[in-house]
Amino acid sequence: MDRHIKAPTGSSTAKLNGENKQEKTNMDRHIKAPLTDEDAGSLRSGDYVYITGTIYTARDAAHLRMCETLDRAEPLPVDMANNIIYYMGPSPARENRPIGSAGPTTASRMDKYAPRLLDLGLKGMIGKGKRSDAVKEAIVRNKAVYFAAVGGAGALLSRSITASEVVAYDDLGTEAIRRLEVVDFPVIVVIDAEGNDLYETAVEEYREEQGDQAENIIR
Repeated sequence: MDRHIKAPTGSSTAKLNGENKQEKTNMDRHIKAPLTDEDAGSLRSGDYVYITGTIYTARDAAHLRMCETLDRAEPLPVDMANNIIYYMGPSPARENRPIGSAGPTTASRMDKYAPRLLDLGLKGMIGKGKRSDAVKEAIVRNKAVYFAAVGGAGALLSRSITASEVVAYDDLGTEAIRRLEVVDFPVIVVIDAEGNDLYETAVEEYREEQGDQAENIIR
């Protein structure tokens, strides 16, 4: 099976192995960022979500620097409380556009840093791929959410970004922390505040459908 979440198409009914799973209907949600505790707690794994508001970008180099800042007992350049971090380093902006291609980075690269930021109030993360058990535990502990954006669709995702500004670590270039203004930025909830993980449930549903044949594919 593909490690990454595919782009949602058609209705919000979950699709697996090309067939509609009518008994597993998920919601289309429109939310504001920063993310309120109520909104974070109401989202469920598998929900299709459209984010409007302010989010921040940071990849592994910026995460390392933030944790080094915390080690020195110094304030972070961005308050984590209720904010969403998008794991992304954009390509150069084209003419009359605020940003270039803006596809997600593999989230596991941030796993060793994420629990610390979640404990400081970070409410959402956007990336692609699975997360470690330590990150899942921190998500549940802090009632946060992990979203997936569509890998390989950076140009499409950039259309939902209306403004981009470097706010910290300018010397890191594409890995600097940016503040983004987004309108209906499309994501899917992978891990919700209760710890439900879409990757795990999708695999289990596939096993139920395919039986012994599924084990050979999944392995």
